[in-house]
This record gives sequence, structure tokens and C-alpha cells, in this order.
Amino acid sequence: MNFQVKFDINERIYLRNPENSEVGKLMVKKSIDLIYQLGFEQFTIKKLATEINSTEATVYRYFENKHSILLYILNWYWCYMEFLVAYKLENITDKKESLRIIVHLLTHELAGSESHFDYNKKYLNQIVISESSKTYLVKDITEINKNEVFKPYKDLCARIAKVISEYNPNYKYPRSLSTTIIETSHHQQFFSVNLPKLTDVNSIKNSEFTNQFIEDFLFKIVA
Repeated sequence: MNFQVKFDINERIYLRNPENSEVGKLMVKKSIDLIYQLGFEQFTIKKLATEINSTEATVYRYFENKHSILLYILNWYWCYMEFLVAYKLENITDKKESLRIIVHLLTHELAGSESHFDYNKKYLNQIVISESSKTYLVKDITEINKNEVFKPYKDLCARIAKVISEYNPNYKYPRSLSTTIIETSHHQQFFSVNLPKLTDVNSIKNSEFTNQFIEDFLFKIVA
């Protein structure tokens, strides 16, 4: 399923809104492609400039550094995920089914890219799994957080927490649990591929293993 969507990303993350120009949108798209292919450590502003047939100065007119680029694309992803959760749950009245849908969205790959400027959501999903912790497991996280750059992630957690509370109003820790299932789904997906002996993955697909594990974990806790 593909959507043409546009989100208002926190303006403190960028210097110039990349969504307002073709070169800006191409910059974001190619950043996603490069970070997926190379990893965040090997991704550089110089490589991005080469990829978009432009200059480093052009990139720096939009973003202060590569950390800002990573924050931008993760913010876009979390906005998209909250939108997707809301869309998928729109006509669902069974709260257990709603939680199952959420778990499926968290543990399965999203569709890739079809148009020239469409962001590759499959790549984004893998970047979130592998690289997202690098935006908040940093020394100056308190200062960074003052700018509300993690609001889309918090909003997604709050939306999932609301469904948990609707499923079991007596459960005391819905926000903590929502954050835990998101982060655990990322860890298990990463480990099942790269460090499988840290998981119980077997012959089933990694996504199905993670889905089954998170469902089992979630429903035993909120039962």
C-alpha cells in the first residue's frame, strides 16, 4: 500500500525545509538510500553531494550535519508509522485485533519506493532497526530533547499506549509497554538476522518469529 503523504517535520532539525524543493527531496531520498547501503558511520555529506550531483555547500544549506539528516528521516518515519497505525485501526473495534495489527506493522517490512521522489520505506524500516538508537543514546540527549525532536516517536508510543489502555484499563504501565514493544521488535529483528543465537529464531521467517514473540510477550503482560 502506497500513500502520497507530507508531514510537518520539526523545523529545528533542518536549516531549510527539504520538502520545499526538488533538490531537497532528492537529498532526503538519497540519504535514505546511502545510509541503508553504507551504514550511518560510513555515510558522509561528501558522498551525499556526489550522489545528488551537487556540492557539499548545497547540502549544508539544508542540514547542519549528518546527525540532523538522520534525525530528519527518522522523524519522517515515525510520522508515517503513526499515520499508518491510525489508518489501519480506523474501522477496527476489537482492541485485541488492534494490538495484533500494531504488532504486525512493527515487525514486518514496509513497501519499497515506486516514484522518483518517494522515500523508500523498506530502507527506512531497516535504518530505524539498525541506526535509530544513535540519535538518542548520546551524551547531549537532554539538550537535544528540549527541541522536541523526538515528538513523532513519543506520539506513536502514546497512540499505542492508548490502545493498550483500551484493551486493559487496569494495566498500569501502557506507555512503558508501548515503548518496550517498539524497541524490542527492533532488537529482535536485528538480532535474528545478525546475532541469531541471541534469539530463539528457527526455521520460520525472521519477521514471523518477531511477530510471534512480541504478540506472546504483549498479551501475557496485559492479560
